[in-house]
Amino acid sequence: MKSTLTLFALVSLALTAVFGCAQPATDPVEEVDAAPASKVGSTIQPDVREVHFGELRMLTDGGENAEAYFSYAGDKLIFQSTREPHACDQIFTMNLDGTDQRLVSTGTGRTTCAYYYPEDDWIVYASTHEGGPECPPTPDHSRGYVWPLYEDYDLYRSRLDGSELSKLTDTPGYDAEATISPTGDRLVFTSTRSGDLEIYSMNLDGSDVQQLTDAIGYDGGPFYSPDGSKIVYRAHHPEDPQEIEDYQALLADGLIRPSKLEIWVMDADGADKTRITDLGVAAFGPFFHPSGEKIIFSSNHGDPSGREFELFMVDLDGENLEQITFAGGFDGFPMFAPDGETFVFCSNRNNSKDGETNVFVTKWKN
Repeated sequence: MKSTLTLFALVSLALTAVFGCAQPATDPVEEVDAAPASKVGSTIQPDVREVHFGELRMLTDGGENAEAYFSYAGDKLIFQSTREPHACDQIFTMNLDGTDQRLVSTGTGRTTCAYYYPEDDWIVYASTHEGGPECPPTPDHSRGYVWPLYEDYDLYRSRLDGSELSKLTDTPGYDAEATISPTGDRLVFTSTRSGDLEIYSMNLDGSDVQQLTDAIGYDGGPFYSPDGSKIVYRAHHPEDPQEIEDYQALLADGLIRPSKLEIWVMDADGADKTRITDLGVAAFGPFFHPSGEKIIFSSNHGDPSGREFELFMVDLDGENLEQITFAGGFDGFPMFAPDGETFVFCSNRNNSKDGETNVFVTKWKN
């Protein structure tokens, strides 16, 4: 899901999912030669307006790296990356200083949205590898900016080294965007199994699947609150008949147009759905502030061209919208570590080549 990180490239990074039968990984562990990545582990200062950031440590350098999420212990990250010799995203893990980068997915097909299990003994990610070893084709943009919803995406669970790979989802269509509650009891994901893009939750072994959303339109990208009681997600619910027709026509072709997405919050059981933002643009990659009282997310809000994405933070009542990053280009996929102080995000800043996106970690300042 990338290239020059346009809206399509970036948010495509955030879509995929999973369940099924055991299958061994082809090449469970591959150590990545980080020699060309001379900036890995280097530090830079944030923009003077980025008052919530301490010194920034650059963890990757080269290729397209995104959706970096902390282990429950907070000492490692799992992320997706397009880098040689892979033509599209695969899943990697690394230490918080950028060392020991390892391939943990199969190395075939396309992957997205990886997350650690509680106890940090398993991982979950979405992959198309059972549909074939090649990268699935990217859609043309004759219908504007669209995301592909690859029907071969299923959710898979494996050990940290990629071994003991098994399927968690095995339904026709798209299953992806899986994350796990901090309480360690439920997994939430996005699926087209109902014929629409909805959010579901299930037990960590794939049992007890429950549908949480049912409005016409896209509901996805879910993350739990720090106490596991709520879920934040991105959504667009078309109301105009022509807009609904356009949405459903795209969906029938395995596509979605992401130009308008708002941030929503609901209870973990799907009750009390509340729209948080009303920006009329693209907002995605939401995550709860450690207090549970604010949401941080990425958006092109305020950019007339629609190409620049910055991080914003807002209260749960939609008030006090605050811009967090000011680097230009793309900043997205924010996440707080379990310690509530360490913060990771992905950015175009300080890259070696235009269009590359890398992972940065810092200490958050309230």
